[in-house]
Amino acid sequence: MKTSTITRDDSKHLKEPVKPSDTGEVQGFRHVQRTTIALDATAALSSVESLQQLLADTITLRDLYKKHHWQVAGPTFYMLHQLFDKHASEQSALVDLLAERVQTLGGVSVAMGGDVADMTLIPRPPSGREDTAAQLKRLLHAHEVILLEARAMARSTAAAGDVGTNDIIVSDVIRTGELQVWFVAQHLA
Repeated sequence: MKTSTITRDDSKHLKEPVKPSDTGEVQGFRHVQRTTIALDATAALSSVESLQQLLADTITLRDLYKKHHWQVAGPTFYMLHQLFDKHASEQSALVDLLAERVQTLGGVSVAMGGDVADMTLIPRPPSGREDTAAQLKRLLHAHEVILLEARAMARSTAAAGDVGTNDIIVSDVIRTGELQVWFVAQHLA
């Protein structure tokens, strides 16, 4: 169902069309460059690979919150509309933090929707609106996927000596996720 709303067929409004670079990529997605942050290269590579998955799933959770923010209905509409928006904003902050950590470690963070959709472990929701209980359960499942990943990553990054990544995972991802789960789960109690 891809249709364009562009009705102009002339190119006068495009003086110089935007073209991709002739040089191509400067760093491949799966390539991790050596950095000077005093961290073992093997530990950095392992953290980048794990963070990419966590990032893809966090982007997906953020987008689920926005979808449900727009599509929620029923007697608790306003309350959930506000809650979902607040949680989406908090997940956006985590997305930025995780992406910047990938870059800090020498990687290239996943960024585009198609790549995220290919990587995420969180099941894709239907395009239409789900009832409120289904929305809440879907959010809780997504949180569980991320929290399981984050706990495993916290253990592996601690063992590898990557305390920077470990701190982000424990202090930000896990704590934010646990608090959001508590708020969401109370609506199913």
